[in-house]
Amino acid sequence: MTTSVVVVSYRPGQWLAPCLASVATQADEVLLLDNGSEGASASRIGLEAGATVVRSEFNRGFAPACNEGAHRARGDVLALLNDDALASPGWLTAATEVLKDPSVAAVGPKVVLSDRYREVVYADPSWHVDGDDRPLGRQLRSVEVNGAELLEGVIGPGAHRMERNEAGDRWRWTAGPKPWYIPLPDGADIVTRVNGEVPPPGPEVRLVNSAGLFLDRRGYAGDIGIGTADDGRFDKAGERFALSGTAFVTRMSTWREVGPFAGRFFAYYEDVDWCWRARLAGMRLVYDPAATVEHKRSASSGGEHQPWVRVMAERNRTLVMVRNGPRHLAAAALRDRAARGPDGGVRAGIARLLPWALVSRARLARHWELRPHEVWDRWAGQDLDWPDGPAGTGTQR
Repeated sequence: MTTSVVVVSYRPGQWLAPCLASVATQADEVLLLDNGSEGASASRIGLEAGATVVRSEFNRGFAPACNEGAHRARGDVLALLNDDALASPGWLTAATEVLKDPSVAAVGPKVVLSDRYREVVYADPSWHVDGDDRPLGRQLRSVEVNGAELLEGVIGPGAHRMERNEAGDRWRWTAGPKPWYIPLPDGADIVTRVNGEVPPPGPEVRLVNSAGLFLDRRGYAGDIGIGTADDGRFDKAGERFALSGTAFVTRMSTWREVGPFAGRFFAYYEDVDWCWRARLAGMRLVYDPAATVEHKRSASSGGEHQPWVRVMAERNRTLVMVRNGPRHLAAAALRDRAARGPDGGVRAGIARLLPWALVSRARLARHWELRPHEVWDRWAGQDLDWPDGPAGTGTQR
């Protein structure tokens, strides 16, 4: 089977050329969708890499650009790869082998974060605050590497989200004795300080970014294994509810059968929506760690802490429920969103796109082989727990 790889780039950095090079010898065709990059910089990089370049004068969004690339692609196999990702040499070969099974709609590799990380574990007992079900350990106010403050870059099961008070102070709580990870720069001479002190010794590790996607009972999707050590605990292939659009491979015939990404989403949750539709059509989604893809965390979007990222993800998460979920749960999701306070534009965005979502649900329902409650009952609440202990203690799953 011939293969086409589609890469979308809006704000290309030093990662784009290596991304294109990583698939140049694997694919029969590489298409670079320049999504309105400043000065057509993405186009120049794409042409130098030998890709077929399609230039847009403005940022039309990740989902519409992927759709344009898929429309132009000529391969039997369609692969989508983020412009800040690096495919291992066997990525497309492994995926094509899995796709020989006609019941499989798409296959995704093990996605690992491209940076190196230093593991930190404090032997602190967990404690709780009234009204907060999180296990708490100690308060992190500063995490420095070679003098640079990296508190926001900390990741892993042992570190909760950033918090701030009205005075502008910021901190993160650790989750008791669970491991957390500090991103490391290139180079041999690295000095690390946590709250001004040297942390306990720990190994340098690579971390999992995604071993497929889960669906929780609120309708949120998330990356399985995110922020855990890549020490073999996710080296077993298996079926998943959905797959990350970071590195996503399907047959062209299946893409046409399921339909393109939801272009109205612009970006975020378009991969979940597509996979949910494939499930409703009776197809399977497979995670295959036989190949890996390295991903530079949030390089293209500017980071998950960006307000527009959160607004778009929340808006699209609700619309995905409206298009694919059980009717009573979709209605509950809308009521819940309407009852919330100021949200930066999420409610207005949902209201604007709700008529489209309802009409498209009726159209999509004509192709359902399974009822929404059948998919929900099978997958909602599955794969939410995985081994998240220190490196070397995980059990393969």
